[in-house]
Amino acid sequence: MNFERFVSFRYLRAKRKQKFISLISLISVLGVAVGVMALIVVLSVYTGFTEGLRDQIIGINAHILVQQSGGEIDNPNLLKTQVEQVSGVTGATPYIYAQALISSGSGQSSGLAIRGIDPVSAGKVISLDAKMTSGSLKSLTADHAGVPAIVLGKEVAAQLRVQTGRKIRLISPNGPLTPMGVMPKVQTCVVSGIFATGMYEYDSTLGFVSLETARRLAGMEGGSVHGLEVRAADADRAHLASAAIQQRLGPAYSVRDWMQINKNLFAALKLEKIGIFIALDLIILVAALNIISALVMVVMEKNKDIAILKSMGAKTSSIMRIFFYQGAVIGLSGTALGVTLGLSLCTLLKRYKIIELPSNVYPMSTMPVKVVPMDVTVIAISAILITLLATLYPSWKASTVRPAEALTYE
Repeated sequence: MNFERFVSFRYLRAKRKQKFISLISLISVLGVAVGVMALIVVLSVYTGFTEGLRDQIIGINAHILVQQSGGEIDNPNLLKTQVEQVSGVTGATPYIYAQALISSGSGQSSGLAIRGIDPVSAGKVISLDAKMTSGSLKSLTADHAGVPAIVLGKEVAAQLRVQTGRKIRLISPNGPLTPMGVMPKVQTCVVSGIFATGMYEYDSTLGFVSLETARRLAGMEGGSVHGLEVRAADADRAHLASAAIQQRLGPAYSVRDWMQINKNLFAALKLEKIGIFIALDLIILVAALNIISALVMVVMEKNKDIAILKSMGAKTSSIMRIFFYQGAVIGLSGTALGVTLGLSLCTLLKRYKIIELPSNVYPMSTMPVKVVPMDVTVIAISAILITLLATLYPSWKASTVRPAEALTYE
């Protein structure tokens, strides 16, 4: 151990006259640790929430949407074949979107977003089958005594007080025009399945029917559809598959990936994460101020020692390093303790699901936690830099001590 480190570690040991200074140093270590722990836990929870929200969105929705500019797609099977030949695409399925009023025999009614799908190919694109609590997607094409089937979300089914096998009525505004106005279309359907995505917005406003039923409700003719839903091999690289599809189909088609469709939402979440990081960094900054005060008090206490060391030939840089090492030990100890506590708490929250969330407010039932190594690294580096910067002023102050003045009355 060299001279500077030896003296620095001796100053860190508590003596009778320095117990108060040592207490401030301990508080500084705990302050850095609490700040680092809070940052790791909060950012891990926030990342878990963002990832969970993303998984919910792309679980029931496609990675990529393909639409024809200015109209419907008249030959979806041909377009589907072309899209599936693009590298990075694992599946494609046609869809129709419509709005309707849904009512049940109990007198309950609600607005509903209707999505017409092909049950055979839809399973390769959306993960709805895994979210079914009763029935299945294939039941949409099963024979129900001539009555078309519908798959409803858990919340809308509870609101209408219906279960599988019960009949409901869909009322669409896309009816024929008469002298008295638009005649609504009325379609009776049997509930063949119920799904639960965990997102209240989807479970309370969404229903799936076959393409034929959706065409009747939307007033569409022939075999046309509104567009294609496409699944990419890698959701995080869906933009590359989207660009390849756009290049293959040309400007006559509009191709958007899930990141483009939800870019405002995820941009806001990213900005909030940065804001949280900056706000919680203030805890570490407060601890850094404690480090400054502790080291300044040490410098004042050790004025005579510094003067003697300088008289014995210690260089100004050596004096600075003594107090720099002292502050570095406090900062590194607090950072290491904070990282350990933060990762331990994240592990507990992830394993035991301690905190439950209301499903009608959040898209998941328990507190999500996802530790990102890069986030932990950035937090640790920022904490170390802040604490090291806090040692510069006390170290410089110690190096300016003049032996003649400090030892005048000794």
